[in-house]
Amino acid sequence: MPDNSLVNFPPYIPDTSGPPGLVQIEHLTKRYGNFVALADVTVSLPRGKVIGLLGPNGSGKTTLIKILTNLLMQYDGTVLIDGKKPGNETKKIISYLPDRNYLPDNWSTKNAIAYFKDFYPDFDADKAYRLMSGLFIDTDKRFKTLSKGTKEKVQLGLVLSRQAQLYIFDEPIAGVDPAARDYIFKMIYDNCSRDSSIIISTHLVSEAETIFGHAVFLKQGRIALAGEPDDIRKHYGRSLNDLFREVYRYV
Repeated sequence: MPDNSLVNFPPYIPDTSGPPGLVQIEHLTKRYGNFVALADVTVSLPRGKVIGLLGPNGSGKTTLIKILTNLLMQYDGTVLIDGKKPGNETKKIISYLPDRNYLPDNWSTKNAIAYFKDFYPDFDADKAYRLMSGLFIDTDKRFKTLSKGTKEKVQLGLVLSRQAQLYIFDEPIAGVDPAARDYIFKMIYDNCSRDSSIIISTHLVSEAETIFGHAVFLKQGRIALAGEPDDIRKHYGRSLNDLFREVYRYV
């Protein structure tokens, strides 16, 4: 009888048989003093897929995202995005949704759309207005009058209105009511180019599992599981959500 315990899950080895992944990470380690946030992470993230970056708070997800978006520049190891180190060139091809509001409270959604149009050559203002309409957002209201969930929807619409090669969403539904979560994930899936890579950091696996084409489980700064969801489900005979519960049972 095969042993399907997590202890015996084979170590992740990047698939080198096809074209290189859009994101290539080798032996990435990030320390904050004596605390190790990422420990010798090696992984290849494929092009043209929705990638679930999974783990609870403190697992290293946000640290990894900050390195990819060049918000953290001091680390050990190698990180390449489309063959380039994170920096000004990679920022041009990344559309990033952080896990907190970053737009001024006195702005309206119209102000934000105008700013994005001026700042990003690949930003589609008409698409932004269509998405805001679909989310029932009054583009004249100032952000200080909006709920946390509505602000997150505005930022989501702005991020999706760029024509990027890599979209990164850090907990995109954390402040969104449960009834809207499926719609948010569908919106992400439907509005990103099929040629783009999409990284979604979340701990709400059950609500996003169906759109993942690749999954990376981080635990205490290390990769616990990684690969194609169908392969992982076949190996263990259960869903990503059930595996998530098992991997982080004692976290």
